Amino acid sequence: MTLAEVLAQDSQRLRQAPGLDLRTARLEVQILLCHALGVARSWLISHDRDALTGPAAQAYAALLTRRLAGEPIAYIVGSREFFGLEFKATPAVLIPRPETELLVELALARIPENQPCRVLDLGTGSGAIAISIAKNRPLATVTAVDQSLEALAVARENALRLDALNVRFLHSDWFGALGEEKFALIVTNPPYIETADKHLQHGDVRFEPLSALASGADGLDDIRRIAAVAPIHLEAGGWLLFEHGYDQGERCREMLRQRGFLKVETIRDLAGLERVSMGLGARKPG
Repeated sequence: MTLAEVLAQDSQRLRQAPGLDLRTARLEVQILLCHALGVARSWLISHDRDALTGPAAQAYAALLTRRLAGEPIAYIVGSREFFGLEFKATPAVLIPRPETELLVELALARIPENQPCRVLDLGTGSGAIAISIAKNRPLATVTAVDQSLEALAVARENALRLDALNVRFLHSDWFGALGEEKFALIVTNPPYIETADKHLQHGDVRFEPLSALASGADGLDDIRRIAAVAPIHLEAGGWLLFEHGYDQGERCREMLRQRGFLKVETIRDLAGLERVSMGLGARKPG
């Protein structure tokens, strides 16, 4: 079969198995073909009449079988693009998602470009948020923490490969290992799915670490912990920003107000869904 025929046939197969729309299915087949052939997508498009044969065909068939079984494509090929950077992704970390780029954009808007600034990323996972901030604000010092040593290993590898020298990684359960350190900005994409949510049994999330997804009966246990302790670790005029579920904005805003945060608001993503809530810390240092 030619590459064009493979693309047409297997796009339909992916639509039926993992249940993707046609555009996404075609893109994923292209990604798998490129990975098996060791070529760029531009090459694939310009050689669509070439035949898929030999070891490359066998390698592609094995990759496709994994995807048809539901395994996330980011884990199959070992990487995912986020904020213009390529991040290693393994089953030890949550797969970086496009909607989380809003969190990075909002953080960057609050970090000065021309002076030092201390930033904390809680539950860094692959390091996508911390490294994206560090690369765009080279004068900032970014501390990235995670309770998973396996996740920290992936994040450190990503930072080394992407030359993000202004990030330090720390093994910590949220604020546990930070002592009395304070930051101008705290950012996090914490677990926020209800533990009993049926969606945890479907799609890509079946393969992702549950500890990075679920957080109690209403999904807000970790956000409560963060909102309660964050004021102690914020400099005067410091911000807390965090991602949450589309239906959790009102509860998150109330939570922040109860903890004394000022200028509390929730920002919607490109789909019009409430995605990131934030507040200005009112606690004075000391």
